[in-house]
Amino acid sequence: MSNETDKEIAGHDYDGIKEYDNPLPGWWLMTFYGTIIFAFIYVIHYESGSGNTLKKDLEIAMAQIESVKTSTGPKVLDSEDVLLEKAKDPKLLVVGAENYQSKCASCHGAELQGMIGPNLTDDFWIHGKGNMTDIITTVRTGVPEKGMPPWEGILKNEEVLAVASFIHSKHGSKPANPKEPQGQKVE
Repeated sequence: MSNETDKEIAGHDYDGIKEYDNPLPGWWLMTFYGTIIFAFIYVIHYESGSGNTLKKDLEIAMAQIESVKTSTGPKVLDSEDVLLEKAKDPKLLVVGAENYQSKCASCHGAELQGMIGPNLTDDFWIHGKGNMTDIITTVRTGVPEKGMPPWEGILKNEEVLAVASFIHSKHGSKPANPKEPQGQKVE
């Protein structure tokens, strides 16, 4: 079916099917020309203008991550005695238990008895000597070669202290079905 405005293209008749030269709709042409103009402005802005390149965006994002890590990253600044005194706070132990259950229990067990990770209630320690400073350092830096992620930058300073306090408070608790001792015995 052809309209009176349709113009048949000469020589384009195949098995009785005729090809016509129909113009594209105006909205389609405007969209097409708009994308060309947008592409032109985009290239000027990002290649020779003031727009950030992907590399620059990455550098900005990495700088923000580093600033957050240094400002909120857990650090061991207190002495062992001060840390042990802080570890007696019942509110801190509750926060530590919550964080432990959500982040550590899958490997160390709900009762710290050890599963994939080592038993945290006995006198044997693979990393450090079982004191608060060593526990905080291990939680903060993790043990990537054994599959323990570093929690630095993920947990706040108080949360790392809380988890370490909870672990320290459970020393000697003798949970059911503990994992066999690993590491060196610490008296």
